[in-house]
Amino acid sequence: MQTLDPQSTSFQHQIQQQVAQALAEDIGVADFTAELSNPQTMGQATIVARESAVICGIPWVNQVFQQLSTDVVLDWQCQEGDQVNAGQVILKLHGPARAMLTGERTALNFLQTLSAVATLTKRYVELLQGTNACIMDTRKTIPGMRLAQKYAVRVGGGSNQRLGLYDGILIKENHILAAGSISAALQQAEKIAVKHGLEIQIEVENLDELQQALDAGAKLILLDNFSLEMLQQAVKINHHRAQLEASGGVNLTTVREIALTGVDRISTGDLTKNIQAIDLSMRFDSL
Repeated sequence: MQTLDPQSTSFQHQIQQQVAQALAEDIGVADFTAELSNPQTMGQATIVARESAVICGIPWVNQVFQQLSTDVVLDWQCQEGDQVNAGQVILKLHGPARAMLTGERTALNFLQTLSAVATLTKRYVELLQGTNACIMDTRKTIPGMRLAQKYAVRVGGGSNQRLGLYDGILIKENHILAAGSISAALQQAEKIAVKHGLEIQIEVENLDELQQALDAGAKLILLDNFSLEMLQQAVKINHHRAQLEASGGVNLTTVREIALTGVDRISTGDLTKNIQAIDLSMRFDSL
């Protein structure tokens, strides 16, 4: 089973694989431009934030330069999850100039993307302060970056849904149709869940389906595209019997109003697919 613990062997292996693939994609047979510099030339550089951000992706940057040259020394000026300001130095590097030039774009790609996820997540978390709801991610992630982006959500203070199709059951409209009814789908899912130790969630699209799910013993219910009024009614009908999660139409403008209805969880693909890379730059002080 995959894990999001950055200290675990499986997570470290995932980072190594992602970085190796990214470097191979960028370098191909060789970085011919970097050959303009003498292989013995040493250099110094800094990575600077051009905007406020939550920094995320340090393990990936470390791995980029580890794979290119163990002689590149990284002196981080912040820690994973730190809030930085525009103009702040994030990282100081010194070592072989060729390795630093070759790794610049790959390192920044990871750092800019994961920092974007963490930064956006923190904005959502701040908007939910004072409510009982938590913000959660979805499976709407960049292909090949699932674990990295979900890790970044955690760094930003958010929570994770299932990592994939293998570690949780989410019963949706088509699954209910195939099973014949909400109660039948839940009964079948329970057999699978017990066997594999999985959590079951069922998606409902109206208040009648919510009542059916509650009557069938559902403990985790996804309210799909409910209006604010319907969410309020759903919370009353539920009366703490199940955990309620709101999804659909969630953005920075609407999330607090949704939370104030009393739902327990709010999920949005916004955290991982509607992101804008954080503006970071790598400046060489000497070559």
